[in-house]
Amino acid sequence: MVQVEFAGRAKRELEPDINVIGLAVAGSWLTNEIDEFSDLDLILVTKNKVSGDLGKMLGYARRLGDFLSGFTGEHVGEPRVLICLYDNPLLHVDIKFVTLEEFHSRIEMPVILLDKDQQLQTVLNSSEAKFPYPDYQWIENRFWIWIHYALLKIGRGELLEAFDFLGFLRMVVFGPLLHIKNGNLPRGVRKVETELSNEDFQDLRLTIPNYNRSELLTSLKEAVLLYRRLRISLFDETIEFQNITEQKVMVYFDEIERRLE
Repeated sequence: MVQVEFAGRAKRELEPDINVIGLAVAGSWLTNEIDEFSDLDLILVTKNKVSGDLGKMLGYARRLGDFLSGFTGEHVGEPRVLICLYDNPLLHVDIKFVTLEEFHSRIEMPVILLDKDQQLQTVLNSSEAKFPYPDYQWIENRFWIWIHYALLKIGRGELLEAFDFLGFLRMVVFGPLLHIKNGNLPRGVRKVETELSNEDFQDLRLTIPNYNRSELLTSLKEAVLLYRRLRISLFDETIEFQNITEQKVMVYFDEIERRLE
């Protein structure tokens, strides 16, 4: 696989670097699911901090292969990651730049490719990976205001914004919660086609409308129904339901439906 070949070249290139402590790999490599469509997730551990200095990050990236372009991952909340595209062959590679101290905090157990003086293995032996799970109260506090927002957009005729907003709900709410319901890690909508039960996947598909007002309202109502089912299935008694807000928003939902009949 091209990803394995790239990782091997990266290891050989970085090994003589006195600032490099080690190199690890994460993502689909860990579950032996790499295929021709997979990217490569590298973790580069250095003595001196590299992240935050785009010039240094790009300097390391250019050494690893036929570098085309790259940018940092602020849009996914991780500016320490340089998202790169390489050529010959065309390959997407994410390089996360961390210090040894930062290596303690991680969401999965990486595979070590290079480990000078066994420092990475020592960290892995003494710390625990913690994948971030959604905060159910955070979602409940926002969900009904989000539904009201979508109704405003549909009512005004800003249909494309409402259409995109349903995608946001799938990524932030439904994908993670359905994954949890199915015993998976809450990775947004990644692999929902294969990792959800058929019933749950079909429920998720009902939140995907065609581009018209009527179908947007129908899909938004399916979103409400799906959220209510997930709330019953997953939330415990510590979560405070926003019942009054929900009631007021659903009255407004009925009003918008009547107006647009």
